[in-house]
Amino acid sequence: MPEMPEVETIKRVLEPQLKGLMITKVTLKRPEIAAYPDAERFCARLGGQTISHMERRGKYLMIWLESQDRIILHLRMTGCLLLAPADIPEEKHTHIIFRLSDGRELRFSDTRRFGRFWLLQKDEADTYSGAGKLGIEPFDTKLTGSYLYSHLGSRKKAVKGCLLDQSIIAGIGNIYADEILFAAGIYPARPANSLNLCEWEKLAAVIPERLVYFIEKNEITPEEYLKSKGRDYRNTPFLQIYGHEGSPCPVCETVFRRIVVGGRSSVYCPACQKDV
Repeated sequence: MPEMPEVETIKRVLEPQLKGLMITKVTLKRPEIAAYPDAERFCARLGGQTISHMERRGKYLMIWLESQDRIILHLRMTGCLLLAPADIPEEKHTHIIFRLSDGRELRFSDTRRFGRFWLLQKDEADTYSGAGKLGIEPFDTKLTGSYLYSHLGSRKKAVKGCLLDQSIIAGIGNIYADEILFAAGIYPARPANSLNLCEWEKLAAVIPERLVYFIEKNEITPEEYLKSKGRDYRNTPFLQIYGHEGSPCPVCETVFRRIVVGGRSSVYCPACQKDV
């Protein structure tokens, strides 16, 4: 599933290529993928519009148009956004095709069909996508130990579940929550209200550091991105703990264990992340 570092990678690869291109036609093969407005108006409003720039907000991507209309999209679990020459065969489960003025196509494919697009007109409030309810970005200077303590410090919920709360910090998913908690030395199932301020400060420092690290490891050229069909996430070899159940900890060599926290698979080191 694409998480925030992967979404940031997509934005960095596609934005320089899309700037200044006109959308000449939109083909929507599955109408439900356009969550707002309806499929007919979604396609009609985009024809003839020119792309200005892209932004990322949490796990959302936003494509801004010169009219100041904006496309908001969420890849969900299996969504993929690919800019390809028109003569390259479409991927299976391609649901939206934006034909562009340079002859290429911006294609959205999604095996499970959970991904969604929203098109908002200039100055239209976003009451549809959920992006407006997001908390601060992981790189915001407001992310401090005091911020985390004030928003999460009284919760009985497991700290890992709290990190996944998009209304507090935007963009952290299951993979990077495990990586963050391992780096901070915090057991994922610990109740948030059991953490002291020093531990919240440690988390506030580790969150941006780990995410920047994985964004950098994900760096890929447009050519490589196209060749991999938009699915070459290069940070996998650098994950220290996620998916490594049964492997030795690189710090202390204790065998990693797996537990379920809030319905999510979680891997941790019993020695480095003690259940206290």
